[in-house]
Amino acid sequence: MTSRASDDRAENLEPDPALIGVATRLRISIGAFRRRSHEALSEGDLTGPQLTALSRLERLGAVTTAELARREQITPQAMGATVAVLEGRGLVARTADPADGRRQLLTVTEGGRAVLSSERSVVAATMAAAMATSFTAEEIATLDAAAPLIERLADLF
Repeated sequence: MTSRASDDRAENLEPDPALIGVATRLRISIGAFRRRSHEALSEGDLTGPQLTALSRLERLGAVTTAELARREQITPQAMGATVAVLEGRGLVARTADPADGRRQLLTVTEGGRAVLSSERSVVAATMAAAMATSFTAEEIATLDAAAPLIERLADLF
């Protein structure tokens, strides 16, 4: 059987209903989680897209606006607007790409790292308090084990 025939067969398979159920529950629960975590932020804090872009940039290291947009699955123009705000607030800096001087690389500044730490601490403290009062040690361990899996899943689509 050729590789193309295998690809055709894989494309024609119906998704496993159990996996569709898991995916749906994850989508709903993660959406609710994101909304609640953003509600925990104070006035003047970064918006959801700004915080996501800054956090992603911190994880990726120096990248172009186009690469950051691709990773977040938004248009380069939309990412450009987000980056412009972050840059204007001194949270992101642009430098020439040493491999190609025509390209600009984005990096998180020390100010950006401080904001990420501050933003994370507000949400993290709220989450930690909720977990301490409402979750068992086993449930907390399950959440801890699930976090990298959810991040990997997000990176795959």
